[in-house]
Amino acid sequence: MKLGTPRWWYQRDGRHGRVARTLLRPASWIWSAATARRIARAAPVDVGVPVISIGNLTVGGSGKTPVAREVLRLFHQSGVEAHALSRGYGGRLTGPLRVDPAVHTAADVGDEPLMLSGDAPAWISADRVAGARAAVAGGAKALVLDDAHQNPALNKTLSLIVVDGETRGDEWPFGDGSVFPSGPMREPLKAGLARADAVVVLLPNDAPPADPDLLTVFGHLPIFIARLEPAGPPPPGPQVGFAGIAKPWKVERALIAAGCALEDFVPFPDHAAYRPKDLAFLADRAEVFDAGLVTTEKDWVRLPPDWRSRVRSWPVAARFEDEPGFATFLDQSLR
Repeated sequence: MKLGTPRWWYQRDGRHGRVARTLLRPASWIWSAATARRIARAAPVDVGVPVISIGNLTVGGSGKTPVAREVLRLFHQSGVEAHALSRGYGGRLTGPLRVDPAVHTAADVGDEPLMLSGDAPAWISADRVAGARAAVAGGAKALVLDDAHQNPALNKTLSLIVVDGETRGDEWPFGDGSVFPSGPMREPLKAGLARADAVVVLLPNDAPPADPDLLTVFGHLPIFIARLEPAGPPPPGPQVGFAGIAKPWKVERALIAAGCALEDFVPFPDHAAYRPKDLAFLADRAEVFDAGLVTTEKDWVRLPPDWRSRVRSWPVAARFEDEPGFATFLDQSLR
């Protein structure tokens, strides 16, 4: 059974969830040590093409996949045959294989690779090296790795860290800095930043400029600001929203900011597989409010096929404030 993300993870004040943090801290030490040991002992493999890693320092909710999609778009815009590579989290297939959206489902290959396959050739592989070699053999001239900052298997040309730039209220992307499971961090902040080449701060479309206090955290690293922009307005009329992502409350906030007449919102755990009882509950909520159902693109691809006509997908895309500058940075990495 998957559990939802504790919201206190992303509160900077460590007094929130104090008892849980304290009880879970020994497990955090074990997690940190295992991650550091795996990275230190690795012998990264060079597969002969540039490898761009899109990763983060937390266990989810930073916006890696939208940034990976935008990097793929910019590569293709400049004539570079870039392919996506993911481990296929949440899918039953281990690969290496190229994702075919006409054949594969999210249950086969995971929701994020299925989304990426709509923008560029996408591959999954539990073994990143085998997946990279398969993609290169399949014509890739560059690889965009989705969620690979803590995976040292491949030699990386460029390592980008995506950070959720939301700091309104008491939110902070790294919480109090605690490592999973007593906090959201996959590894200590300093260790993760030491392997990064640049930071992408991803902001909601309606948010103010990035918090200067957050930007100072990244020291000398180049920083690029991007925003999550809706591909279009939310569906008209009353709506019941739902999302199974790491920070579902951000979807609720974004729908309201975009003018959605949101009557209710139902959060689910990240990568949730929607069961018949979940769908029945959503149908009941929609009937109660005489409303439609709206969700994220990532959630929509996980719905059973017969449900997709009953739910509206509300896609968003990452767009860089200085797109020419970021495109130049990518081009320099290829050289």
